[in-house]
Amino acid sequence: MSRVHDALRRAGQSVRVTGEDLDPSPAEVPVQPPASSVARTSVWDLDGLLDGVEEVPFTPAPESHLIDLHRPMETPSEEFRSLRTRLNHMQTLQPLHTVIVTSPSPAEGKSFTTMNLALAQSHLADNLVFCTDFDLRRPTLHNLLQLDRGPGLSDVLMGETSLKSAIRRVAGTNLYFLSAGAPVKNPLELLNLREVKAMFEELPSIFNWVFCDSPPLLFSADANLLSSYADGTLLVVRIGSTTIDTVTRAVQSLDENNLLGVVANGARAGELYSKYTYYYSRKEE
Repeated sequence: MSRVHDALRRAGQSVRVTGEDLDPSPAEVPVQPPASSVARTSVWDLDGLLDGVEEVPFTPAPESHLIDLHRPMETPSEEFRSLRTRLNHMQTLQPLHTVIVTSPSPAEGKSFTTMNLALAQSHLADNLVFCTDFDLRRPTLHNLLQLDRGPGLSDVLMGETSLKSAIRRVAGTNLYFLSAGAPVKNPLELLNLREVKAMFEELPSIFNWVFCDSPPLLFSADANLLSSYADGTLLVVRIGSTTIDTVTRAVQSLDENNLLGVVANGARAGELYSKYTYYYSRKEE
């Protein structure tokens, strides 16, 4: 494990979800995105984007273990609130609004992490959160919420529907969700469109946080491309499954200045290893 620790230390600061050494006072206050001092031509028409957006009930899939605002003491609510606190504190220190959530390999819990972190942020008053599924190869987020796969991201990027028509708001939260959309044969080519990069540049003018699920790092180039667009990347690994070699390769593939930290999934409740983030979960992706 020391080799993994050294790789993570070289790559950047890891995130801890324990409540220790955290300062919750500034973290729970949403930070408004700073106005850009550089004039930029807008690719997306975001005027009135949230007006009249379809609202859907929060009906998580059975055994999805999504956190519920009305049941704050259930696992893994506290762990994700701690992670939220840490990220909000980091946001006061650096420009941080768009986050890619990925993993070295499949079935390590990245989609579960993406959705729960987005939900945790959306429970704060006036903290508008956008969450979308950029894993066009194996999308999962819509299943966690028991929503349809489309219309969604791919349909918007291919011009078959508008962004406003595809977005849905989860009732009782400040979470706006965009599913993956219809299957496509060329996900990487679609992600190279200038409209994708523009989403990362322009959505923070409306949303305080933008969380994006992406394919695993070592199985496609999608996550590396998306990571280059975002302010930061969270790497999800699974205790007892992810090997030292895959973690090291995944970390080395990322820009060390872009890696926010590592979230370790599948740990026993109360278990903690130095420099790691642990949350208790019985559910993978």
